[in-house]
Amino acid sequence: MDNNARLSSTRPQRGRFAVVGIVALAVVMTACTAGSTPHGEFARDKQILASCDRSAPPASDIQIDGTGSSNSPAITEERMAAVEQIVRTTAICSGRVRMSVFSGSSAATATLFDGALPLHSATDNARLKRVQTVVDDAMVRIRDAYEPAVAGLKGKGSDITAQYRLAGEWANQVGGDFRLHLYLFTDGFQNVGVKLGQQAVSKQEAAELASKTNVPKLPGASVTVAGLGRVAGEPPRSDVVEGLVVYYDALCDKAGAAKCVSVTDYAPEGR
Repeated sequence: MDNNARLSSTRPQRGRFAVVGIVALAVVMTACTAGSTPHGEFARDKQILASCDRSAPPASDIQIDGTGSSNSPAITEERMAAVEQIVRTTAICSGRVRMSVFSGSSAATATLFDGALPLHSATDNARLKRVQTVVDDAMVRIRDAYEPAVAGLKGKGSDITAQYRLAGEWANQVGGDFRLHLYLFTDGFQNVGVKLGQQAVSKQEAAELASKTNVPKLPGASVTVAGLGRVAGEPPRSDVVEGLVVYYDALCDKAGAAKCVSVTDYAPEGR
């Protein structure tokens, strides 16, 4: 299996899971570029609006691993492109966004953005016409704060699982009217507490590790872990990435989330 292949386990009872290869990802990104005219973007925004769950707007918690193993200019730009799409969807659906970077513990976390994305207007069309301005304003704040925040992270190592607890705490703070959407952009190589080095682990070993990992219950949440195996240097073997996918799917399942996606590359659904 190609190291760049998108990997995901499938659990039908949890809903539909994205399983997209690198070729499909390229098609998606090309389609986005080709249809990036104002009219095309407006049409896609209307499709997103039609799919919004208006009874439970998204509380989108975006956590980026700021440790050096996956901190390259190319990976950072990929992540920022994904963040912008998440911010856009969240704004259209009248949600909230929190964007943070982290390293070796829950204390070694810096928040870049936390707030609502208001599109106050009398009609849906008027609201959608304000989307780009709201997204641009949020992304300027996020991009300006990103590099200083990463440089200021304290401690060594990467404590990815600690972010589940922080996400649960934030979801409680914003209240039950919102639905938590947790996005973890990380290479997946946890090395604080649970050790997930660049060696292959079997499905059974990964599941056993997840069973011993403390995570909060996140009922109703959507959890996406993206970038697994994406490192600044030589990529890991496919069997190593497969073990990471199994581990993070099992961890999400233990948290009781409604939807779990663990992949090498992030692509927004419906794009």
